[in-house]
Amino acid sequence: MAPAPFPTDWTTAVILVPHPDDPEYVAAAVAKWVASGRQVSYVLGSRGEAGIAGMAAEEAATVREAEQRRAAAIVGVQDVVFWDEPDSNIRNTAALRETIARTLTAIKPQVVVTVFGGAEWAPEVPNQRDHREFAAAVEQAYDAMIDPPRWLFVSGVEATHVEVVDEFIDQAVASLAAHEQYLKALDPDTPPAEQAREQLRHAVPARPDMDGRRVVQFLELRG
Repeated sequence: MAPAPFPTDWTTAVILVPHPDDPEYVAAAVAKWVASGRQVSYVLGSRGEAGIAGMAAEEAATVREAEQRRAAAIVGVQDVVFWDEPDSNIRNTAALRETIARTLTAIKPQVVVTVFGGAEWAPEVPNQRDHREFAAAVEQAYDAMIDPPRWLFVSGVEATHVEVVDEFIDQAVASLAAHEQYLKALDPDTPPAEQAREQLRHAVPARPDMDGRRVVQFLELRG
């Protein structure tokens, strides 16, 4: 059975993720939402200081924060907040859960989207620990809130809902490619725009059960 369309009866959302560049895997949906007049904020658990091999942590954090702000602006997001959780060592602590709950209470979004927190993306393809720990913290913080947001979704390979985004693929590619130094460090021989387009070809698939349209996939956890 085909997944349901992503809900439309909302006006505010938070993309709540552990690292710079994590939002870009839902950026095509974000671009569509912002274009329709919705308010989307990005909240990042870390500044990505461990993400560029060979670069000192503080320099890498500065670079990655700037790249994330440029990436967000490409899809129309102006509200970008960074916390100081330790990149590559994020843990599901009481302090992190308190920060999550306090932030969601202050922003009061109707929709929260976080990262996939399962053990594996696919058989023998493990999910990184930062994602597993952060996703668990978001879910537990949400469940402890007295008045939580209406919906909690994770992005990833499983889908209860999809957002059709064919017209927003180029924006999403440009947004991911804005992480230029990060992507160059990962693959110096492939231009960032080519890397971004290839990564999003997998992350934003053309689904046969959606008449071959490109979609961002979401799994509803609460709603």
